[in-house]
Amino acid sequence: MTTIRVIPCLDVHAGRVVKGTKFLDLRDQGDPVELAARYMKEGADELVFLDITASHEERSTIVELAARVARQLFIPFTVGGGIRSVEDAADILRQGADKVAVNTAAIRKPALITEIAERFGRQAVVLAMDVRREGEGSFGVPPIQGAAGGGSGVPPIQGALAEGGYGVPPIQNTPAEGASPVPPIQNVPPPSPRFTVYATGGRERTELEAVEWARKAEALGAGELLVTSMDRDGTLDGYDTELLRAICGAVRVPVIASGGAGRPEHLVEAARAGADAVLVASIVHDGTYTIATLKDALADAGFPVR
Repeated sequence: MTTIRVIPCLDVHAGRVVKGTKFLDLRDQGDPVELAARYMKEGADELVFLDITASHEERSTIVELAARVARQLFIPFTVGGGIRSVEDAADILRQGADKVAVNTAAIRKPALITEIAERFGRQAVVLAMDVRREGEGSFGVPPIQGAAGGGSGVPPIQGALAEGGYGVPPIQNTPAEGASPVPPIQNVPPPSPRFTVYATGGRERTELEAVEWARKAEALGAGELLVTSMDRDGTLDGYDTELLRAICGAVRVPVIASGGAGRPEHLVEAARAGADAVLVASIVHDGTYTIATLKDALADAGFPVR
């Protein structure tokens, strides 16, 4: 069984760690180097630093921060945000980062994944995916409501000659003479959601479907996938385990679950869905849980941890 890694994620904006909800309403969480040192002491297996506005604002990524972090850390760390070329990746790795995460640039130019992997090895390339559900469980038709209680004004159908009714007899499942009985209507399961990939920090919808993109990225040379649920990001409601199961079942490279961790059991759910690592942010930035507490929950559930 794979050892589950617990990885604090530090979203960086203007040199500070921030956290929001569903990629909005950012709140300051502190200095990235100080937080990184704290998490290393608490037992974090790795760290991820994401410059969350670099791709959107088209400015260079956090090269200087990578150098500062490397002087303080003795655990692996990944840096992402605004990496648009092999040269950008080289700058980050030269400063001491172990991996680079690519997202928008890889969507624009998928061959970038291969170029970085061929130069530095696929273990150095993480594909970051920002994913949103679409069309879950709905055909887009609202249910008809009764007239009372602020409904649509359409009265409910009543039985024949009921007091105050409309004289409409109930529909019977009675076949015409010689006809086959009409089978009762069965419960129809809701349609599966479409998992759509977004670019530029969640601001731009693409036509990419997440599972297909994950498979393609693996084939191109990505050594790991960082899968963030935009719907769950910052909500503390738990990871999107349906999304995780879909992607983990489609690829062989490690998958990092991201977006939604609020309690230790959420990490256990992600591991059961197939994730090889779990990203945490709000629950450790706010001091709600320690890394040790989160690892204890995984160990108690039977998952090996370091």
